[in-house]
Amino acid sequence: MNVRVRIAPSPTGNLHIGTARTAVFNWLYARHYQGTFILRIEDTDQERSRPEYTQNILDGLSWLGMNWDEGPFFQSQRLHLYQAAIQKLLDQGVAYRCYCTSAELDEMRAAQKTCGEAPRYDNRHRHLTPAQEAAFQAEGRQPVIRFMIEDDQAITWPDLVRGSMHWQGRDLGGDMVIARATASGEIGQPLYNLAVVVDDLDLQITHVIRGEDHIANTAKQILLYEALAGAIPEFAHTPLILNSEGRKLSKRDGVTSISDFQEMGFIAPALANYMTLLGWSPPDPTQEIFSLSEAAAHFDFERVNKAGAKFDWDKLDWLSSQYLHDEEKLSLSALTDALIPYWQQVDYDFDPIAERPWLEQLSLLIRPSLVRLKDAVAMTEFLFTRELTWTDEAQKQLRQDGAETALEGIVNQLDSQAELSAQTAQDCINQTVKDHNLKKGLVMRSLRAALTGDLHGPDLLESWLLLHQRSEDLKRLQKALDFACSHAG
Repeated sequence: MNVRVRIAPSPTGNLHIGTARTAVFNWLYARHYQGTFILRIEDTDQERSRPEYTQNILDGLSWLGMNWDEGPFFQSQRLHLYQAAIQKLLDQGVAYRCYCTSAELDEMRAAQKTCGEAPRYDNRHRHLTPAQEAAFQAEGRQPVIRFMIEDDQAITWPDLVRGSMHWQGRDLGGDMVIARATASGEIGQPLYNLAVVVDDLDLQITHVIRGEDHIANTAKQILLYEALAGAIPEFAHTPLILNSEGRKLSKRDGVTSISDFQEMGFIAPALANYMTLLGWSPPDPTQEIFSLSEAAAHFDFERVNKAGAKFDWDKLDWLSSQYLHDEEKLSLSALTDALIPYWQQVDYDFDPIAERPWLEQLSLLIRPSLVRLKDAVAMTEFLFTRELTWTDEAQKQLRQDGAETALEGIVNQLDSQAELSAQTAQDCINQTVKDHNLKKGLVMRSLRAALTGDLHGPDLLESWLLLHQRSEDLKRLQKALDFACSHAG
């Protein structure tokens, strides 16, 4: 069998991490079996669908590496297929026009609630006579088209994740609405369950891989496959992504869209790697870092969990750091390219072309401390700013006995150096310690406070060299020396 799978997002919002994780599982399954990964945009909800959301979906999938083989197909361009299928069901007598008003449906549900019954359509318009239909039409009622679901129908399927699944028709809420109709009674906008089935039949989908929240839809859709005499695909219902409290991850939990994760500073391979682990376990439980291609070589549904997958920010951050720190996974040049937009976003002053070597040295300096790309903004502010401010800790250090002497010694040593390198910078420090009989820790802390405005940060000597290349070090040392002098004993 040629495996054909699809991801079918709705452009009513940005690409959600749950949809993206489903895309990852579909992609992995397709690649494992050398199959076809299809992208379909389910944009039949004309009121809520937006082109900017469609673009966000396309961009997000591309960014993650979810390269599709066919598509994107747009449901809005396939209405003729749905209308033909609906007409077929009407002609077979398994679908009909229902003229119930909203008020009548509300009254029906209220009565059911009073009796302690689950809300469902009671199929009251299933067998209208032509005269009854004409009377409703004369009242100006606009019908929907419903598909018949018999209460005693049994729906079963072997789910690739959950095993044997069993549903009864009586549990599906009565005859299902599959399309709106126009005032004249013509077939109008199809609804989700009908459009999905027609699309999957037309695109010859062999496996439907989606979240467990679609299980009830699957039962309804199998009945439509059967009525349309189509081949029923295999189904795999994957676990939902849950928050720390065990509830379905939602906007209330903060970041949920792929573009949000991008803005927070996660790189695509790390996020894709993490999503692969949300519900799937690799054969080697000790291996947690792998590319999509590496995961695809082992992916199958035997290792997909039934239980919900809890989203773990700490685990994602750890994975992100592993990618950012590894030259083999992210070259220095690629890391610099990724960091530049974050620095530009906060208007740091630099020339991305002329200062490229300096930027790469900076990226190399902070690489071991990065967890997310966005961390670089706060981490490197002291290197970009022309007006350095000192933290309270730094000011306290500059007031310490000996700080003035240490800074004066460094300035004198720096003036005598023809060129600053890591070695000559170290020599400046050592000579100052020796000439003035100072503790090296005092000299180092005073130097850091003067150059960076803080007592914590990346490697001091490398930071000094970067500042020196921008002719900032001597100015900062002199300013700190003036401060130290004014606060001396």
